[in-house]
Amino acid sequence: MWAWLRALWPAPLAIDTAERLRVVCGAGLGIAITAWLGLLLQSGATPGPWLVAPLGATAVLVFGVPNSPMAQPWPVVGGTALSALVGVVCARWVAAPLLALSLAVALAIALMLATRSLHPPGGAAALTAVLAGQTDFRFVLFPVLLNALVLALAGVFYNRATGRRYPHPQLVPKAAGGAEKSWVSEGDLNAVLARYNQVLDVSRDDLQALIEQAELHAYRRKLADIRCADIMSRDLVTAEYGTPLQDAWALLRQHRIKALPVVDRAFRVIGIVTLADFMREADLDLHEGFDRKLRALIRWSRTVHSNKPEVVGQIMSRTVRVASAERHIVDLVPLFSDTGHHHIPILGDKEKLVGIITQSDLVRALCRAGDAA
Repeated sequence: MWAWLRALWPAPLAIDTAERLRVVCGAGLGIAITAWLGLLLQSGATPGPWLVAPLGATAVLVFGVPNSPMAQPWPVVGGTALSALVGVVCARWVAAPLLALSLAVALAIALMLATRSLHPPGGAAALTAVLAGQTDFRFVLFPVLLNALVLALAGVFYNRATGRRYPHPQLVPKAAGGAEKSWVSEGDLNAVLARYNQVLDVSRDDLQALIEQAELHAYRRKLADIRCADIMSRDLVTAEYGTPLQDAWALLRQHRIKALPVVDRAFRVIGIVTLADFMREADLDLHEGFDRKLRALIRWSRTVHSNKPEVVGQIMSRTVRVASAERHIVDLVPLFSDTGHHHIPILGDKEKLVGIITQSDLVRALCRAGDAA
């Protein structure tokens, strides 16, 4: 029983103190302006109500949840006035009080649903008209319509002044062929909402934005859990300083790779040799004689002295960007995207080479993180 009761306790509101203060001040200011104007316009000769109680609930919606479809100007003004009109009609022509009360609320909801102006305080406006015995249709215009109109206008100015969109634009359908920003398409959202078959107190564009932001947050969280050791290639193909160029080229071709980490006897990285290094040394910027130049470079010279590089250590890049096995892969993204790196050697204990991450490894990890998220 206690667990069931605890489940009924609402989750905490995810708003800070500043937002709470903004809502409180806005509601108080909106009601004050509405009440002051209503009192000012009240005719002294025909005293009557100048403020209706349902406006208190309207203020909660307009200033507390300005993004809600039920808090937009048309539901506020149209829903409240139409419901009050239904209440006056029931009070005027339905003699039985109990029947008049129930009919007023039921018909008001039906009318609001039909006119897309569903506004919870509208049901209270219909009930108020019957309870107060209002049979004069002027009650709908003043104070109900005037109160709702003034409060809606106050909501427009206050919400915009405090950084909130109001009125909140409705979702505009995407043009045919437009790119989707989320895994969840507009068609998916429509299908789920149709199956859900209930009124949601959240606009379609807000719902879509929340889905997209949740996906992005999950994607980043998933990436934050992945370390270099999780995605690096462990089947290493390496070279040493004295590895002949012909042997190094054969390793690149045999394993279909584009780079060879160059290590010392302790398996520490001292450089890296890539296809680009071979092309640079063979002067392959000029395509004429491509095969001849490359063969001349990698062919082992049988003389004592040579005027060309013979071993890997003579053409390798000595400045190598490396990363530790425990480093998060999100830290490597700028290295691949901004600095033009294609291969990052991964170091383990005692700075020894334990793996290598290529652009393909990173892209594969990003795709898997996206699928998981």
